[in-house]
Parts: sequence; C-alpha cells; structure tokens
Amino acid sequence: MKMAANLKLLSLLIPCAFLVPVLITMAPDLKEAWNSEALQNMKTVFIGIFLEAAPFLLMGVLLSSLMQWFVSEEMVRKLTPKNPIGGVLVAGLLGIIFPICECGMIPVVRRLMHKGMPAYIAVTFILSGPVVNPIVFTATLLAFPSHPEITIARMGLAFAVAASIGMLVYVFVRRNPLRMPKVAVTEVKTHLGFKMAQSHAHANAHDHNHVKNWRSFFIHAGDEFVDMSKYLVIGALITACIQTFISRSDLISLGNGPVASYVFMMGFAYVLSLCSTSDAFVASAFSHTFALGPLVSFLVLGPMLDFKSTLMLLSTFRTRFVIGLSLAIITLVFAGSWLINLLV
Repeated sequence: MKMAANLKLLSLLIPCAFLVPVLITMAPDLKEAWNSEALQNMKTVFIGIFLEAAPFLLMGVLLSSLMQWFVSEEMVRKLTPKNPIGGVLVAGLLGIIFPICECGMIPVVRRLMHKGMPAYIAVTFILSGPVVNPIVFTATLLAFPSHPEITIARMGLAFAVAASIGMLVYVFVRRNPLRMPKVAVTEVKTHLGFKMAQSHAHANAHDHNHVKNWRSFFIHAGDEFVDMSKYLVIGALITACIQTFISRSDLISLGNGPVASYVFMMGFAYVLSLCSTSDAFVASAFSHTFALGPLVSFLVLGPMLDFKSTLMLLSTFRTRFVIGLSLAIITLVFAGSWLINLLV
C-alpha cells in the first residue's frame, strides 16, 4: 500500500518536472530569477545540506533494516538493562559503538522501539549518540586545537542532558510516544476490540511467514529511506532559504548580550541544521566573537534538535511528546552551557 501511494505521488510530480523547463523558457524574468546569485547560493546550500546528511540517513536505514530482520524482540528485551539508571547510562554511551549522525539515528531508534526498547532508553540514545561518539570527538578537537575544554564541555554536557531527559521520560511518560498507524487509530475509535486483535494476529503471522532474504532487506531499506528522506528534503530546503536570504551579520547583531548570545547560538544551530560531524568547524568561526558557554550551547543543541530532525521526530513520535522533548532539550542545554561558562 505504501509503494502504491509513493507511485501515485511520483506520477503527480513527473508533470511538474517537465513543466519547470517550459516555464523557464517562456518567461525570461523567471529564467533570470532562477539564475540569480541568491538562488544559486540557495541551491548550493540545499545540495550541501542534503548530501551531508544523506549518507548518514542511508547508514541509519540500513542498520534499521538489519535490526528488522536479524534482531528479535526477545533479544532486545534481554539486552535492555532492567535498572532505569543503568539503562540510561548505557544508552548515553552507545554512540561510541554506533557513531550515527542524528539523521540516521531516528529510523534506528524507531525500529528498536518497535522491537521493545523502552522509550527512555531510546530517547537517551537519540540525544547522546550524535554527539558522544569518537567521530564527533575527533572533529571537535580538530576544530578547536588550542581549546580542548570546548571538546570536553561538549561531550560532558551532551551526556548530562541526554541522561537527564532519559530519566524525565522514564518518570513522566507512561504511554508509548510512537505514532500509531492510521488503521490502528480507526480501530481504537470504533471500539472493535475483536477486530483489532484479529488485525494484530494477522500482522504477526505475516511477519513470521515473511521470507528473510536480501531482496526483502533492500526493499525494506528503500521504503524506510523514502519515508524519512522526504522530511530531510523539506528541512534542508527551508534551512537553505533561511541561510540564503537572512544575512549572518543581521543574525550576529541579535546576539549581543549575556542571554541573547545563548539564544542566538542555539537558534542558529537549529536553523543551520548542520551534521554533528561538521558543525564544530562552523562554530570555530565564532570563537573570537562568543564566549565558551554560547559556543557549547551551539555544539550541543544542534545535533539534538534542529529543523530537519524536528520534522523526522514529528513523523515518528506524537506531537505532544516532541513539543515536551524540545522544551526540555532547550531548557537543559541553556542551563548547562550557562553553568559551564560560569565555572570555566
């Protein structure tokens, strides 16, 4: 059914693809606007963001597909620590073993939650994995060779924020935050318990009888990639527009002040939507403009919460959960980076 919907959408987009060159040929003004310097910059930024994130998204969906076929629910239950504190600590350090960017993290975690991973462990892994890993650690050291305290502060604050939010989810979130399929929602609303149980039984039987071969593996990975990449494309496009048509000098002028500098750098990280493996080199350009605290807030918030990852989170989790998660991330990153700046 999903493949049929994608093909239907593709059939609607194909005429648009042929319509664009016709409009450019017939309208000189439109052609001039298309070739303007600002639009060329926007296209360059968009392609850069997408190409930077796409390999990590592909890595994530391939890992997700491997988990779909080769990791059972029983295995996930056995490997999940029973103690919530131990589970949060282990999840906070999983990025060392699975160094995946935030773009590829969400499909992996969604698959693990479907297999039975608790929400508080999954959220901790989503938030810490893109930062607390050897690739990001090395990139941050290279970006700030004379300031190792920035790297240490980034790793420490990211782990602390992720672990704190994981415990908050464990204490306050009592229902599964994953979005329910539309079919399941309809069945719940109609209160037809028998039909719903019948549907689940049919789905489970289908999973057990499905042949696990490489062809089905790549089909699943392709479906997952198409499902997540559309949010990446929308997020990258809007981010490219903001970066192109709003000058950095205007943005920096908003960051003059003890609190405004944190707000600016965190908002800048959200808007830029950079990959966690490269954002340290962007932050190094502001090392002579901002203090340690605002720089750390930029380096920690961006991998945890940016525009494209927000769209992916909304496609995976309930809206209310994503809003609460976003507010918790912003509050803890601000408080933690302000405290680091005060102490260091």
